[in-house]
Amino acid sequence: MSVRGRGATLPRVVAAEWTKLTSLRSTWWAALASVAASAALTYLSADASSGDPGYDPLGDLTAGLMLTQLGPLVLGVLAGTGEFSTGGFRTTFVAVPWRRRVLAAQTAAVAGFALLVAVASVVAAVLAILPAASSRNLPVNLTEGSTPRELAGMVLLLTGLALFGLAVGALVRRVVPALVTVVGLTLILPVVLTLAVEPGGSTFVEPGGSTFVEGVTPQETVVNTITTLLPSGAGGLLVTSSGAFAMPGAPDLGAVGGGLVLAAWALAPLAAAALRLRLRLRLEDVT
Repeated sequence: MSVRGRGATLPRVVAAEWTKLTSLRSTWWAALASVAASAALTYLSADASSGDPGYDPLGDLTAGLMLTQLGPLVLGVLAGTGEFSTGGFRTTFVAVPWRRRVLAAQTAAVAGFALLVAVASVVAAVLAILPAASSRNLPVNLTEGSTPRELAGMVLLLTGLALFGLAVGALVRRVVPALVTVVGLTLILPVVLTLAVEPGGSTFVEPGGSTFVEGVTPQETVVNTITTLLPSGAGGLLVTSSGAFAMPGAPDLGAVGGGLVLAAWALAPLAAAALRLRLRLRLEDVT
């Protein structure tokens, strides 16, 4: 790191962290995996469903979103654990004694890079539906209805998951445990919970937008509520229309509520990581 002591202002530390992040091949591989997964899975889904009567190409925009999430998660974890895995954090903290400033700069750098990756992944998804739409001579209008919100929600979801990965990585400081944690909470646990409970009711969306649930068991209510409050469930509310895909018995938080829950998943471990840095510094001062 080229910044030292009193010259280590936050903008200079952010610039240094950006340089470190973008100089790693693993960063670009994670970004490429995210864009490639988005393009490939969306294309396959659009191609498979293009022959259906009443086919709407915009309905396939989120088809590859589940696996696309893996790229930003890995990106964040590798950024959060990188220097602790190699021992480079010692050099960084000598150059910049304010450790929480380093963490803040790292967060800003990852957020900026993840935002670019998220936009590229969403653009890849849009391009992937064009061949299927062209084969049916269907227009693709990205400015009508809920499509703009859906596109923006996809970008925010992928960016938020990268920050979640960074936060857990910075707290745990080891690649494998951090990856197991974020992938388990985001991709595996929702599937396990869904498979563990048999559907016990039906959900009806009234014309006014309110949701009516009939015959939902208490167990299903608890499981669906937990699933909704997990990172992928909360982030998914950024993408879907309010009430349209509400899980039976679960609270419909809406886009704002889902975004706040996803932000909490990133901020809580990030705050814990900052506290761990502060406590470690105090212990070093005592010794």
